Amino acid sequence: MPLLDRMPATDDPDAAYSAFVDWAEEQGFSLYPAQDEALLEIVTGSNVILATPTGSGKSLVAVAAHATAVAQGKRTYYTAPIKALVSEKFFALVDVFGAQNVGMVTGDSAVNPDAPIICCTAEILANIALRRGPDTPVDQVVMDEFHFYSDPDRGWAWQVPLLTLPRAQFILMSATLGDVSKIADDLSRRTGRATAQVTSVERPVPLHFFYAGTPVQETVEELLHTAQAPVYVVHFSQAAAMERAQALTSIRVVDREARDRIAEEIGGFRFTTGFGRTLSRLVRGGIGVHHAGMLPKYRRLVEQLAQRGMLRVICGTDTLGVGINVPIRTVLLTGLTKFDGTRMRHLTAREFHQIAGRAGRAGYDTAGTVMVQAPEHEIENAKSIAKAGDDPKKKRKIIRKKAPEGFVSWGEPSFRKLIDAEPEALTSSMQLTAAMLINVIGRGGDVLGNVRALVFDNHEPRARQYPLARRALGIYRTLKAAGVVEVANGQVRLLVDLPPNFALNQPLSPFALAAFELLDPDAPTHALDVISVIESTLDDPRPVLSQQEFKARGEAVAAMKREGIEYEERMELLEGITYPRPLAELLEQAFETFASSQPWIRDFALRPKSVVRDMFERAMTFGEFVSFYQLGRSEGLVLRYLSDAYRALRQTVPEEIKREELSDILEWLGELVRQVDSSLVDEWEQLINPAADPDAPVVPPPPPSVLTNRRAFLVLVRNELFRRVQLAALDQAEQLGELDAESGMDADRWGTALDAYYAEHDSIGTGPEARGPSMLLVEEGPETWQVRQILDDPAGDHDWGIRAEVDLAESEEQGIAVVRVLGLDRF
Repeated sequence: MPLLDRMPATDDPDAAYSAFVDWAEEQGFSLYPAQDEALLEIVTGSNVILATPTGSGKSLVAVAAHATAVAQGKRTYYTAPIKALVSEKFFALVDVFGAQNVGMVTGDSAVNPDAPIICCTAEILANIALRRGPDTPVDQVVMDEFHFYSDPDRGWAWQVPLLTLPRAQFILMSATLGDVSKIADDLSRRTGRATAQVTSVERPVPLHFFYAGTPVQETVEELLHTAQAPVYVVHFSQAAAMERAQALTSIRVVDREARDRIAEEIGGFRFTTGFGRTLSRLVRGGIGVHHAGMLPKYRRLVEQLAQRGMLRVICGTDTLGVGINVPIRTVLLTGLTKFDGTRMRHLTAREFHQIAGRAGRAGYDTAGTVMVQAPEHEIENAKSIAKAGDDPKKKRKIIRKKAPEGFVSWGEPSFRKLIDAEPEALTSSMQLTAAMLINVIGRGGDVLGNVRALVFDNHEPRARQYPLARRALGIYRTLKAAGVVEVANGQVRLLVDLPPNFALNQPLSPFALAAFELLDPDAPTHALDVISVIESTLDDPRPVLSQQEFKARGEAVAAMKREGIEYEERMELLEGITYPRPLAELLEQAFETFASSQPWIRDFALRPKSVVRDMFERAMTFGEFVSFYQLGRSEGLVLRYLSDAYRALRQTVPEEIKREELSDILEWLGELVRQVDSSLVDEWEQLINPAADPDAPVVPPPPPSVLTNRRAFLVLVRNELFRRVQLAALDQAEQLGELDAESGMDADRWGTALDAYYAEHDSIGTGPEARGPSMLLVEEGPETWQVRQILDDPAGDHDWGIRAEVDLAESEEQGIAVVRVLGLDRF
């Protein structure tokens, strides 16, 4: 019988407790003492702060909480720090409660948002709570990974619901909470409910800790030979994780039978990028890679193979500490320091225990292993000492290897200290922004009282509340001067209409709408200028921008050398060269004007840049763009940015300015994202009917045929041909030959053809008109298209063109436009 059919519709705690325990036992779960205690507190209506180790069944407690609430006709929210964990929990809850009872809300999309169980990030719930206050229709909140309450940038989102939802029951869960007695007391005061602190230090799967004095390669081999796999080798940079995975290919990780089984599982998987082809080789050898820079489909592949026990070693970053479900037996940390964006520092006790807690799989392992790798210089010195033996002369001659420059010292004492250390106490990280204040004002009622409560009745010490008060007063004055709010009859009220999901969607969208009015609709660059406006409102993909700047400076240096500019002057000129920032001056001036009447917008930074525009202007595929800028380790970040840009364009750009060229670019961008990893654009349509079969193949459903959307496919064809036009305009016969040698147009043939063209014309145009749809002639056939790209010659004769054919079957197979150039000649 489904769980909800068992649960009583009344608030009888004994009946609810018995019903859930019976269901759990039928599912094969026998409640641990901490689970049992938490369940008793939940059914009696108490708040619960659950601090138990990883693998102790906190997810089952969350299910019990949701079931108890829904059975009584209440609405319950589950929150987590990252979308991946929200999505994972969404699928898990759908399996238990059915798709009709579970919804998911993100900043830009919603699935079944009226369901009784809603999965979302903490920021989503915080913004809803600010806007609705005590009247928010939320009866219960399950906050996972609650230790994020201390995060300096995001902690406010974990605190705000505690401050503003007094009628809700809270279940706060984490493996690393520390002392939470003050939070518990405050929660009881606000909600009028008892708050139970359920803690346990006993893991269902105990951990054993070791300090490894052998090189990583030897340590991994020893773990494999002593049945300690799967091993998760933790690094604190994506580059280090990838390098380690490559190095481990020199040892035998899995046998031939296992290799064959892996190959059978992933036989139909599309490894479409350079990193993907490397990953294919690694996973076939039983080695996984897992970090945030990977494409979602690759990360999910590694997770699925690991869940099926096929990967014996996974090299990744510490992102697994955020609760993604990848079963591992041994955690091997390659260090105890990390770069936090500002400096190298030691791991905190909380960070260490979050990572270490992933070791040991309940139901599979009787124990988990946590190992820390000694620093390389320490290992080398130990080898030298061992080699010297007891000979005092040899010992005196040992030249000890020094730690590398900038090394933050750590060793076995640091490791032992972390093992015994309690997680640091949670500290409040309350913030106040204009967007938060506007949401509170938009709620109406006693605005001054609500703002005063938010500022002075929070978890901050009194000394830190005064700066928040000054911040609130400054924001209010700015809003009032700008005519955004007014005081009438002693009441503060908004003078502007806010969108229903204000601060949930792109916060700079109102500015983008205003900026569109500044663009010339008749300009040949209008479509790309619209793209640039939207890109300026998106977060910066820092690795992409860094590589764009590096490439731009390299090209500038080469040009300056050709011009004979001296070194000192070159260095001075280079200081002014950065990544491309189209319309930067216009947009920054417009931003200042807009902010004078909408001052809340200053909470968000305008960031002019060119990623979508750059890719389109260079007529590149995703793989070519990643390769050109050497972004193999960050291709997942590139795709997320392109997906965000696509959604922002679709949601923000009014229909009246979506002319043909802009619509073509939108279709191209959407199809590009789908073909690389269809989950990012199609995920919301697929979430309602998730595949729940645990034995389903790991190969994700293929993206829709690239031929289905004719308009998008035609843009892909145009881009392929225009890439040749750009190279031809630079007389780059060698590069053209690299592209087209297989079709017979090698560098010699291209060179001869270009010589013939340049004998008649001085140049080839590459402006907007040169790449327009009128310059491409297409004759469609059932198996191939015959196409001709007309060259934009200076005389306007348009009597030369590139002849090519498009292989439709090969295009469908590869998910790109496969174009074979046949010649460059006069009509």
